[in-house]
Amino acid sequence: MAEHADVIVVGMGPGGEDLAGRLAEEGLDVVGVEGRLVGGECPYWGCVPSKMMLRAAALLADARRVPGMAGAATVIPDWAPVAKRIRVEATDDWDDHVAVERFESKGGRFIRGWGRLIGPGQVSVSEREIEARRAVVINAGTQPWVPPIPGLSEVAYWTNRHAIEATEVPSSLVVIGGGAIGVELGQVFARFGSKVTVLEAGPHLLPSEEPEAGRLLAEVLSGEGMRIVNQAEISAVHANGPGFAVELATGESVQGERLLLATGRRVDLASLGVGSVGLDETAQSIPVDGTCRAAPGLWAIGDITGVGAFTHVSMYQAKIAAADIAGRAVVPADYRALPRVTFTDPEIGSVGLSEASARSAGHSVRVGFSDLASSARGWIQKLDNAGFIKLVEDADRGVLVGATSVGPCGGEVLSMLTLAIHASVPTADLATMIYAYPTFHRAVEVAVCDLAT
Repeated sequence: MAEHADVIVVGMGPGGEDLAGRLAEEGLDVVGVEGRLVGGECPYWGCVPSKMMLRAAALLADARRVPGMAGAATVIPDWAPVAKRIRVEATDDWDDHVAVERFESKGGRFIRGWGRLIGPGQVSVSEREIEARRAVVINAGTQPWVPPIPGLSEVAYWTNRHAIEATEVPSSLVVIGGGAIGVELGQVFARFGSKVTVLEAGPHLLPSEEPEAGRLLAEVLSGEGMRIVNQAEISAVHANGPGFAVELATGESVQGERLLLATGRRVDLASLGVGSVGLDETAQSIPVDGTCRAAPGLWAIGDITGVGAFTHVSMYQAKIAAADIAGRAVVPADYRALPRVTFTDPEIGSVGLSEASARSAGHSVRVGFSDLASSARGWIQKLDNAGFIKLVEDADRGVLVGATSVGPCGGEVLSMLTLAIHASVPTADLATMIYAYPTFHRAVEVAVCDLAT
């Protein structure tokens, strides 16, 4: 006979764990289902450990900048403390017992296994059937996408998980994919001594960002010794002695000790059984409304909704869905000011629409731009990694609809631009603000003034 619960959460990534815990604390009978680790990709293989790696790599880069500014420095990279910190401080050696106990202490019930919808309000997991009296929430996340490159399935390539778990730095690394994961991990290993080549199929790195950001980052990475190949068409991959060889359509063979696949992530809706509740199993996401409802009695949050593969999106949606399930008033989701940050050096923070997407959406676009290196703070910092502020304005309404902040504190400067878009602050008001001197965010003032020229 089927078991029963008020709420079943399939997938206990950041948003799923948060939602399940909230509702359990409110007294609902909540069952959390997870086949891997409670907490999901972010704390074990994503946001947290990767930023630990980036922090360590940044310290090496800062030490190398000492000559000419503060004396002399000898830099000897050592990966051992990085790997140890990830295992001990971040992931508890990839053990989620603390997270499971935290959820259960709130009154939740946890099942280790793979949940699958078998009908409205019904979930099958580990040969058990559970019926939800109130709601089923899907937070199943995504998996690395493996492109159909001849020979790729026959070699032991890395994904982001292998890179995060690495105990040694490879002598050379070939990265397929110039998105956020590829460039972040590529820069880390390059700063620790790897000879890194990044192969990007598009015309510039970070294809979802402004072209200026991708081009600037390519200049910086090339200056650090990395090789960037844009519009790379890969014809085959094969083993080459102890390493790999990536054959390009140009006839060139790019070789490395390790091969990192960073070609994006995809969802497998068929394995979740969404067809049993009338949803398209062949789709790449589950469409949801402003309260994250996907169907009667079914909510979806996180990467699987297609809004953005970011922890902050999952957590934002978790609060909305939890309130809706609990019967409280809900402010519908608003993604106009969705921020994202690529944590390279320089950091690349973006919010809202790019210039091209704003034009495609029919906005009357004006663009403002300022060069961070020419700012007072940039000159003081003696920037060798440059940066800029780019603003995208809807000129008819006089408000920002998009912005990009590139620089040493690009993600932090982004906060004021996110607020400006979220609150529809008139650009005329931004022009009358007082900007602290000398700061990186003062470059926003220059870009605002550039909108009027």
